[in-house]
Amino acid sequence: MSKFEHRHYAHCESGVMSSMLRHNGLDISEPMIFGLSNALNFAYIPFVKIGGMPLVSYRSIPKLIIKNIQKNLKIQMKLETFSSKKKGEKRLDELLGEGKVVGAQSSVYWLEYFPPEISFHFNAHNLLVYDRDGDEYLISDPVFDKSVRCGRESLLKARFAKGMMAPKGLLYYPISVPKEIDLKPIIKKNIKKVSKYMLKTPVPIAGLRGIRYLAKSISKLKSKNKKYAKLFLGNIVRMQEEIGTGGAGFRFMYASFLEEASGLFDDDKTLKDASKLMLEVGDEWRSFALVIAKAIKSKEDIDYKSISQMLNKISENEAKVYKKLLEFK
Repeated sequence: MSKFEHRHYAHCESGVMSSMLRHNGLDISEPMIFGLSNALNFAYIPFVKIGGMPLVSYRSIPKLIIKNIQKNLKIQMKLETFSSKKKGEKRLDELLGEGKVVGAQSSVYWLEYFPPEISFHFNAHNLLVYDRDGDEYLISDPVFDKSVRCGRESLLKARFAKGMMAPKGLLYYPISVPKEIDLKPIIKKNIKKVSKYMLKTPVPIAGLRGIRYLAKSISKLKSKNKKYAKLFLGNIVRMQEEIGTGGAGFRFMYASFLEEASGLFDDDKTLKDASKLMLEVGDEWRSFALVIAKAIKSKEDIDYKSISQMLNKISENEAKVYKKLLEFK
């Protein structure tokens, strides 16, 4: 059996990358992975539907954490997809036979170890396969507190699920990992990059403009069919709280990144202050989700204007974080 230490993380993709690099001699925390990969984001894309509802995203698109960490930390990685299940299955067995710990993209729905109440069709779930025992794979799934086992057929279905963000059997693993990296210049560069993007993105569907666009759409729900309006609001909460770590969770993770980064810069006050502001924004996102959840369940008329105003306030307070970060020298 492979000597692999499982750890529980907040989010699948950042957790997999932290765990994989630690196993290969580079110990970088999950919040640092998240911050260094420019993963914090927001997008409201009405013309892209998931379950018939507009896409609301609180982080960068799937696989971007993997690719940006590879690029920003100068790590050589191999990403492989496959034209058939047979080729994908054979390749995974080969890599495990070589003693490699392998990242894989999968669909939550087909992973047999997921409890039915949290199993749904989501094709961008990441996990680590670290060994095989007969027809069972030993898996480190970052969102579980213990390592798990998964049957061959179940994992194969999950790796080759069809639909949006189809994994196509994706496997990934490092070829060369530096033992030491000077994180300071990379931190500086990526803090500026995220802050400028969130504040000044040219497209109305992304960054803080995207949050305000969603707020405007919520304010218009009063004229819509009540059932549709409730489904629309419910989808925002689902995308925020159930897909990965959602809106609040990603803000909390970025706050942890800023706190850790401040320590590398001799407890820099700007970073510490920005971290505290981001924690407050995370709390606001969580309160926002709670208000929507209560409104949907209530028999009273929904105050769409109040919910919209709450979201605009979040946008204003999140802007304060990025403006503060642009002061960081």
